Amino acid sequence: MRTNFWITLLLICAGIVIGSLVAELTAGIPVLGWLAYGLDFGTQSPFTLDLHVLILTFGATVRITIAHILCICLTLIVGRAVIRR
Repeated sequence: MRTNFWITLLLICAGIVIGSLVAELTAGIPVLGWLAYGLDFGTQSPFTLDLHVLILTFGATVRITIAHILCICLTLIVGRAVIRR
């Protein structure tokens, strides 16, 4: 059961990396530009905590594109098919 979790997590990470590559490569191509369409969500301005000895800055932004979603689904389907063999 634990191995299944780690394999799924690895497949999701691979899908994210491949999806980022596909989104970057297709952004300038008019026919495939829709793959790079996505949404950004998170903090627009970072939160800063000043303790006078230590200054901490927190912030996060996530960008999800159509290429990410398609590649994550594709890697999960193909990965599960290869594992079952």
